[in-house]
Parts: sequence; structure tokens; C-alpha cells
Amino acid sequence: MGVWSSIETILQFLGDLFGSSVFGKCAVTFLVSILPIVELRGAIPIGAAMGLAGPVCILVSIIGNMIPVPLIVIFCRRVFAWMRKKSAWLGRRADWFENRAKVKGAGLYRSKLVGLMIFVAIPLPGTGAWTGAIIAAILDIRLKNALPAIYSGVVIAGILVAGITYGFKSMLF
Repeated sequence: MGVWSSIETILQFLGDLFGSSVFGKCAVTFLVSILPIVELRGAIPIGAAMGLAGPVCILVSIIGNMIPVPLIVIFCRRVFAWMRKKSAWLGRRADWFENRAKVKGAGLYRSKLVGLMIFVAIPLPGTGAWTGAIIAAILDIRLKNALPAIYSGVVIAGILVAGITYGFKSMLF
């Protein structure tokens, strides 16, 4: 079974679960956009594949992608501390995540908020709202400052991914 057939199977299952209505398609897109790694970058193409209109797909994906951000910024360091106390294996994972966030955030020290926004806006693997929120927590960027920067990056990423998915020309009309 290839990757595409696996994706089609998953979409079929979710479509059966939520129905083929616009609400069901929005629910699937919303849930996919909340997931780490996949986020909005995967949710928009999935929403498009299910037949959602571009503006609806972008809006639902942005909202879903932003839901976990405040929780990550607020609780990330506490979760890492808990992981270190719980076991050596979890502690190594927390250290790995923290070091990765520090490496990815190394260029953000000068202009933290603009850098954070640009980092989140780049639609590549390893970037996005989840990693941006972890970086904000590691760099001690307050939530009231991090949230607008991450939101702006998510909106830019949404426009870029939608442009690639639906076609930039179709977005102009």
C-alpha cells in the first residue's frame, strides 16, 4: 500500500466518521490542523482534496492551528521539567526537544518577534506554530508578545500553502 492510498484511506475513514457535509469537511480540516508536524500545512491540502472552498479551508485551518499555541507557550517548560523528573528516557526527549528549539531559534535572538513570525511562516517541515510556540517558551517570550507573531506567521503560511494548493491566480479572484 503506497502513501497516497494510505492517505485516501484515512480521508475516507474521516469522511465516513464526520460525513460529507461542509461541517464534516471543516471538522476534519480543523482536527488535522491541530496536529503537530502536520498542522496547517497538511490541513489545507486535505481540506482542498475534500472539496472545501479556499477561504473556508484557510480560516478553519488557521483557527485549528492556533488552538494549542497558548497552551504550549504557557506549559512547555513545566512539561519539560516534569519529563526530566519522571524518567531519564523522558528527560533525554525533553532535552532533545529543547536543544532543537534552541538551534532553530538561534537566529531569532536579535529581533525575536519578527524572526518568530518569519520562522512560523516558512511552510517547511520542522517549522510552524507548534515549534514556534516551543521556541517562544524556551526564549522566554511572553505570551502577549509571542501570540501575535505566531498568528501572523500562521496566516502567512496559510496564504502560501493555499496559494500552492489552490493556485495563486485563483486566490486573486
